[in-house]
Amino acid sequence: MGLPTLEFSDSFLDSPEFRERLQCHEIELERTNRFIKDLIKDGNMLISALTSLSLAVQRFSQSLQEFQFECIGDAETDDEVNIAQSLKEFSQLLSTMEEERRRLIQNADDVLISPLERFRKEQIGAVKEGKKQFDKETERYYSVLEKHLSVSSKKKETQLQEADSQMSKDRQVFYDASLQYVFKIQEVQERKKFEFVEPLLAFLQGLFTFYHEGYELASEFEPYKQQLQFNLQNARNNFESTRAEVERLMKRIRSAEEDFKAPSCFTMEGYLYIQEKRPLGSVWTRYYCTYEKSSKMFTMSNTEARPNGVVNGTPEMFKLRSCVRRKTDSIDKRFCFDIEVVERHGVITLQALSEANRRLWMEAMDGKEPWKTSHTEEQLNAFLNEAGFNFVKKCIELIESRGITTLGLYRTGGVNSKVQRLMTSVFGEEQSKLTFLSDLCFLTCGRCLAEPVLTYRLHKEFIKAAKYDDQKYRVRAIHALVHKLPEKNRTMLDLLTNHLFNVSSHSDQNLMTVSNLGMIFGPTLMRSQEETVAAMMNIKFQNIVVELIIENHHKIFGEAPDLTVPLPPAPAPSNRSTTRRSKAICLSTGKRRARLYPPTLCLADNDSESEIEKLIEKKNEINFLKWKRQYCYG
Repeated sequence: MGLPTLEFSDSFLDSPEFRERLQCHEIELERTNRFIKDLIKDGNMLISALTSLSLAVQRFSQSLQEFQFECIGDAETDDEVNIAQSLKEFSQLLSTMEEERRRLIQNADDVLISPLERFRKEQIGAVKEGKKQFDKETERYYSVLEKHLSVSSKKKETQLQEADSQMSKDRQVFYDASLQYVFKIQEVQERKKFEFVEPLLAFLQGLFTFYHEGYELASEFEPYKQQLQFNLQNARNNFESTRAEVERLMKRIRSAEEDFKAPSCFTMEGYLYIQEKRPLGSVWTRYYCTYEKSSKMFTMSNTEARPNGVVNGTPEMFKLRSCVRRKTDSIDKRFCFDIEVVERHGVITLQALSEANRRLWMEAMDGKEPWKTSHTEEQLNAFLNEAGFNFVKKCIELIESRGITTLGLYRTGGVNSKVQRLMTSVFGEEQSKLTFLSDLCFLTCGRCLAEPVLTYRLHKEFIKAAKYDDQKYRVRAIHALVHKLPEKNRTMLDLLTNHLFNVSSHSDQNLMTVSNLGMIFGPTLMRSQEETVAAMMNIKFQNIVVELIIENHHKIFGEAPDLTVPLPPAPAPSNRSTTRRSKAICLSTGKRRARLYPPTLCLADNDSESEIEKLIEKKNEINFLKWKRQYCYG
């Protein structure tokens, strides 16, 4: 099982379960940090101690053999599986190389040590700094919160407003620190899949260059190296697209109003201060509380530790009988309300964190002010009508007749205002005014259905199908699911993917392979209805679904699905103890265009453009190959 997903909305709740999930990431990152330190140490031994090279390589190889990747989510793509297993492949190669050891390894510091050290200092170091800030703001926030909640309601209104305003600022500082920390720690967990595997790959390439006797082994390694480069490039592209979506989600959560309610299995949950009567008076104790409306079960978990550091008792569960808002003049505290439960006599007085927070609890518990969403039914197939189909057919006709060989087709989106004018002309009476040269790049941006073509209803089933280990079962499952789509959706999908299949058949000229098209159209044809980090981590599986539909278009739309052969059970988490699969590493079975990596280093800059965008800028692959030969042998 991989690392648990951290939702930004959990930063607002700051529940014990959220802290436990956060600790899992911290432990894993610290383990990675220690592993990188050991790797750097072993690499330095390799450079400085030529006489003990054999021992250093053996230790280095053993470190790679023992380390295991952990990725976010409950399933992995073929790319991630092979990236995770690549360290063991490197270990085996190093053991073989030791038998043919010849001369010293040159440039190992620039190729291996510096990138690893940079990743450890810049990325992991940034997470550690974020943790310090998060811990500092956590301690400060809860200290200030207790003082704020102790402010008497009898004070002047101006004083209360000033206290509320200051508390809001302190709360926002705490939320900012929490959101930034959650964002950064997951970002580094994703980055590690390629940012310290690529230096290792580069280091191995250096070995092949400087070991004259290693050419034979290098030729045997070449097919796997190319496939791993595909995996790394796909992992990087998936990371970039997912990171942008996650960052946008974080910003939306950050700008949410104070009465934001996070998605949860409970009707309401969060911290409440509960009045507990003692012989010498009463005290207010902080509890983490949950309420489930259907069963009316209210649970209280004491989160405050005793002087010996032990947290008090187990959670207490009650069945709610009634809930009443507490008037301000009846108690010296603000934001209070009383509840009655079946298991106790009398009332339990609770204090919420703010007026908005009290309103949410009241709405959830007393049924007088139910929580409402602003959702309205939309017409799901607004554009799946005759005009919509004519529009798409017109776009496809123009592209296939005039620009199907355009370099990087579909890689660049159009200007939204121009797209809207274009759609107006198509759906109106001005179809003859379409101009290809000015509209090509944004012609296909008019994909504006209220629901994606692959529908929200079948979204989880498509994702499940993409997670099957066996390629043929993936195709069979997706084939069957496509035929469960509404007729208009299936017709539109047939039209689009047939066109994309034609685009991929010209990949020698436009560089748009099935893999690239799946990555571009996956989030469009199969977006998730939920906007959570967990959903965005499944974008890579959405890309796989669309890629397989494009590649197997004629079979999926030309044949009825075979429902007689049962599908395998749901895919289980990857077993990391097994060896690399014997099947092809790539996601699809079709021919892929080889990506060109610079010799020796084989590293891509984090802020650089994608491979296709680089080739578009150069516009001359021959010159690039000449530069490569000059670099290697000049």
